[in-house]
Amino acid sequence: MSSFTALTVRLLWVLFLDTGFRHMRTNLERSVRALRRETALRPVILPLLVGMIFCTVGFSQSTNEARFAEMQAVLASSCLDCHSSGAAEGGLELDRFTDIKQTIAEPEVWWKILKNVRAGVMPPADEPRLTEHQLDAIASFIKKDVFEIQLDDPDPGRLTVRRLNRAEYENTINDLMGTNFDAKLLFPADDSGSGFDNVGDALSFSPLLMSKSLKAARTVVAEAVPTQTKIIPLIAFSGSEFIGEDSKSRQSSLDGKTAQTVSQTLKIDDAGTYQIDLVFEQDGTFDYDPARYLATFFIDGEEVCREECGWNENKKSSYQFRQDWQPGNHELAIKITPLAAESEVVDEARSDDSGVRFDLKQVRIEGPLGTTNLVHPANYERFFARDTPPDSPIERRLYAREVLAKFAARAFRGSVPEDTLDRLVEMAESTYSQPGQSFESGAARAMVAVLTSPRFLFHLETDSVSKSGVSYGPISETALASRLSYFLWSTLPDEELWDLANRGQLREHLTEQIHRMMKDSRSQEFLTNFVGQWLRTRDVSEMTIDPLVVLGLQEEFDELQASVRSWFGQRRRREEMSSEEQQRFARYRELREISDRFDADLRRAMRQETEECMSYIIREDRSLLEVLDADYTFLNEKLAEHYGIEGVKGEEMRRVELPTDSPRGGVLTQASMLLITSNPTRTSPVKRGLFILENLLGTPAPPAPAGVPDLAESANRFGDREPSLRELLSAHREAAICASCHARMDPLGLALENYNALGMWRETDHGNPIQAAGQLISGEAFSNASELKVVLKRNHAEAFYRCITEKMLTYAIGRGLEYGDQHSVDLIVMDLLEHDGRFSVLLNGIIASAPFQKQRFTSP
Repeated sequence: MSSFTALTVRLLWVLFLDTGFRHMRTNLERSVRALRRETALRPVILPLLVGMIFCTVGFSQSTNEARFAEMQAVLASSCLDCHSSGAAEGGLELDRFTDIKQTIAEPEVWWKILKNVRAGVMPPADEPRLTEHQLDAIASFIKKDVFEIQLDDPDPGRLTVRRLNRAEYENTINDLMGTNFDAKLLFPADDSGSGFDNVGDALSFSPLLMSKSLKAARTVVAEAVPTQTKIIPLIAFSGSEFIGEDSKSRQSSLDGKTAQTVSQTLKIDDAGTYQIDLVFEQDGTFDYDPARYLATFFIDGEEVCREECGWNENKKSSYQFRQDWQPGNHELAIKITPLAAESEVVDEARSDDSGVRFDLKQVRIEGPLGTTNLVHPANYERFFARDTPPDSPIERRLYAREVLAKFAARAFRGSVPEDTLDRLVEMAESTYSQPGQSFESGAARAMVAVLTSPRFLFHLETDSVSKSGVSYGPISETALASRLSYFLWSTLPDEELWDLANRGQLREHLTEQIHRMMKDSRSQEFLTNFVGQWLRTRDVSEMTIDPLVVLGLQEEFDELQASVRSWFGQRRRREEMSSEEQQRFARYRELREISDRFDADLRRAMRQETEECMSYIIREDRSLLEVLDADYTFLNEKLAEHYGIEGVKGEEMRRVELPTDSPRGGVLTQASMLLITSNPTRTSPVKRGLFILENLLGTPAPPAPAGVPDLAESANRFGDREPSLRELLSAHREAAICASCHARMDPLGLALENYNALGMWRETDHGNPIQAAGQLISGEAFSNASELKVVLKRNHAEAFYRCITEKMLTYAIGRGLEYGDQHSVDLIVMDLLEHDGRFSVLLNGIIASAPFQKQRFTSP
């Protein structure tokens, strides 16, 4: 008996055993015997059997048994020829699932089945496609019975206790304390889970991190929280507030090789003597650079000090001046003057990456000295509501409680337990009661404790005890405010959001708050942290790439550089060179310029192109399908030249309409994606194919099994001839262990071979014409990247919507998705399909979903 017929018999037996329809079962079994004898009858009889099954399950079985039977019928008609004990392709035997109990015990298998049939990967392209009804039958059984989802009230899933990641910590500290703390200087980079560095399962908290958190808290509090009630007036500003000669640019780090002047003007109200403190650092690149320069400091146009500077490793220096000023505007300026350069040959032979820099850290101006007109220190009103602390010990204690209750509630993003508040007040009181200590210094000590509390360092939603006996329900409004702000801003709620939550009105005004938050400049964090990890634009600046090797110019450059260094060793100048040597020197400079074009500014433009395109889709509420293909992009002059696009001038990124025959448009042809999916010296069709599968279609290939031969081993089959990447991958796929995964990845990656590892267009690779044509595993053929984009946009929109929904929901709730989240994803995808994939539908769907709006309760 074939597996097909055997399953049909079992299916019918399950349906009609122990029912009142034994005569119907007998007649159907006779039909099965006929089917067994006559293979040609299958296409006729099988639909009849399946139809009778669907008609009778409502009389003979419970609902879950009916769904199981319907799902089994789909397997019988479309899957068992390849996935049964006689032909278990991919190691998957579906005919072993003969009862519900056995079936629901293996949810991972059914999760993969659901993903593959939805993506159109299965059945294979040469087999009939599943109908919408068949897809619904499989999905309904898996979601309701295997995953046990209550579709009308889905379980929100586990609540992950997770710490603030580095970006969230930095933003939260700075918004709470009014500082400019740089967490990257103290904390290591966070690990990632499920593609994002805010996923709780990957955010460990070691003793080292605890130590660093304590150090950070002490540093930030010492900088931000005043320890005196009144002081002599003080003005302080950072070097980034100094303005360049163009009256626009602001920069604290000045290139020692470039003559430039930066200045800052301040207004003085009272005549008197002022103390001016200047703090700066001398810095340099990793490679030593012998260049020297003068740094001259001016006050109102008069030189007050000068220092010769050069390459150093963060050497800090400070100067103090006293200046008699009258009321009015006064100018502070710093002038950088490079000292005499060496010969042109010496300069040209130096390392490309060397440099020297002057970093202006801070300027503080205190005065007029001796004044009796004292003022609150900067930031005083942020922490202390009264002009002066009360003198009475009882009133001081009450005031300390008031100050710390407000601060801790904001820091904890929720209510403060009374016993916690009692301990904080006692800590403050034990300090300010000591001789020589101020009320403010006591409060500051307690604030250090707040900033090292788990309630600050972790996302803790404390209102999680069930009061009505239900197992899950809506989160509190303050918890919702916190989830919303960390999702869209990567920081704590602002005053407006916080006030609405505390009044219980946030859900009532949720739509307008989402709109407000997305228009706020802090939503740039969403682009940097979500888009930057989903589309990996954060990796652009860290990618190692060798432009000259990619362009096939490295050997020529090495030869010319050896000559230039020889001339340098002989101390020869250009006028001493022969005509041929001058030509070689000119070519050397040309190649250096080609290499130098791929600098930090170009990388920044690559990253900004992708982020600006996403920002445009978000701002204008456009279709998310424009991520896959669009008739526009965002460029500045540098990136436009890199692409060979004319007519774009200036450093500012701007929207550029693309002609209909342009090879650009959509993330697949943007340099950010093409760069981060390449190797240091060449493209990687495998990496590019994997990127599309994982980040755009949501169907990542499994990790390569042990024993997979290296791609380079396939090159041995071509003798002395250097094969193209297409030929290498074709030879690699001949190994059975490699074929199935590479059949999915390679066509996608090879379609992008016209773009080199720098994202530039090319027609040939090592002299061989590029062949970009291919066929997807789902059957669609294309001849180039432009046609591939059309295929993905037209035929795989649902898979793309599902992928971006899963990615964004993961980022929003800070945990990997579980089986029970699948229905929430499905609801959002359905809305996206109905509304042309508009971004607002996705965003509102994520925020309205059960995993975002609800939580499981603990037992009282």
